[in-house]
Amino acid sequence: MASALTDKLTRLVKEMRGQARITESNVTDMLREVRMALLEADVALPVVRDFIARVKEKALGQEVLGSLKPGQTLVSIVNRELAATMGEGVADINLAAQPPAVILMAGLQGAGKTTTTAKLAKHLIEKRKKKVLTVSGDVYRPAAIEQLKSVTKQAGAEWFPSTPDQKPLDIAHAALDYAKKHYFDVLLVDTAGRLAIDEALMKEIKDLHAALNPVETLFVVDAMQGQDAINTAKAFKEALPLTGIVLTKLDGDSRGGAALSVRQITGAPIKFAGVSEKIDGLEVFDAERHAGRILGMGDIVALVEQVTAGVDMEAAQKLAAKVKSGDGFDLNDFLSQIQQMKQMGGLSSLMDKLPSQLTAKAGSLDMDKAEKDIKRKEGIIQSMTPLERRKPELIKATRKKRIANGAGVHVQEVNRLLKEFEQMQGMMKKMKGGGLMKMMKKMGGMKGMGGGGMPKMPF
Repeated sequence: MASALTDKLTRLVKEMRGQARITESNVTDMLREVRMALLEADVALPVVRDFIARVKEKALGQEVLGSLKPGQTLVSIVNRELAATMGEGVADINLAAQPPAVILMAGLQGAGKTTTTAKLAKHLIEKRKKKVLTVSGDVYRPAAIEQLKSVTKQAGAEWFPSTPDQKPLDIAHAALDYAKKHYFDVLLVDTAGRLAIDEALMKEIKDLHAALNPVETLFVVDAMQGQDAINTAKAFKEALPLTGIVLTKLDGDSRGGAALSVRQITGAPIKFAGVSEKIDGLEVFDAERHAGRILGMGDIVALVEQVTAGVDMEAAQKLAAKVKSGDGFDLNDFLSQIQQMKQMGGLSSLMDKLPSQLTAKAGSLDMDKAEKDIKRKEGIIQSMTPLERRKPELIKATRKKRIANGAGVHVQEVNRLLKEFEQMQGMMKKMKGGGLMKMMKKMGGMKGMGGGGMPKMPF
């Protein structure tokens, strides 16, 4: 996300940290670089001016000049002001209304409104335990209604049917009536978008807002739009009382300017960020954590959350019990570990949340190649018989050739996988009887783990 902006600001952060003494001259030089980085990232000029003025005022104040580590203090000011530009902390979605709470989704065509509607439905079902109904008021775009039907099914919500020959207002009234009669907690209304802002679009969405009186009016904006996102945000702000923003495609090669501009332009908090195309690829937006990512500090909290969500605790406990009992680690267990990595969103998704100094060390890794390698390993194991997976020692030359043919790989790759498996099997044997905890203590893993130490491992 925002790789160019992150690279420039990370470099500046390193320079700032190295400053033993802060003067007006070197602050001005650094802020000139920050200003250029923000403008190149398509951040709106008024937002850049305001940000630079706030940082300069605090950087030349007593907080930095009287500090023992002025460089680090200056970095913390930049981090704090970046977070303030995007909004303080977390702005949760408001459902404080007589059910059904109506949420109106607004934005231009192509911003990802329909997919975001389904992602939000999944979020509300899983995190807020709500009964959710979705409806499409987009009677202009071919297949928009069918698309919402499809993604709503994936999200596990209920879809209210509509047809292109209906009027959006009639659809909205019918859906609201159905939601009331069937005791839905939330009604998500996907509205029509246009390729550009026009009077017809704005009148239609104003009428829908007046008829539905939504508890939330969310503006969905494509993070890759750059300066256009700001103009769109202004137009929607003038037409509707926006209560929140959803930034989509933050996982794309965006310059990051939209994330830093739309909040200040609209005055509405950023509530969610779309971080992948998957139906669960929606994160509650945390300004402080996002600022840390932009500055290359990583987002370890999000990393832990992603790993925790992707881990099948029941499967992990079964594996722990199996290893402890001495049954041994087989290829079925190895396959399970590979599949859990995929459930966590893959290597590139995890790497995105690491601090830049760590990702720089892993910079030589080809993420696409690594992801393909994981899929190849999965294919090789799935080409084995159940007996071969349980007893890998049976896999000799003729079996290896058959497995390689089945997986569409060379025999050398089967050999490589078996060697990696043996290494992991050896590691698992060491873990038997609390060996893992001993290993962690030796590595100093019990120190500096967020104050409370490491959680007790199930081995």
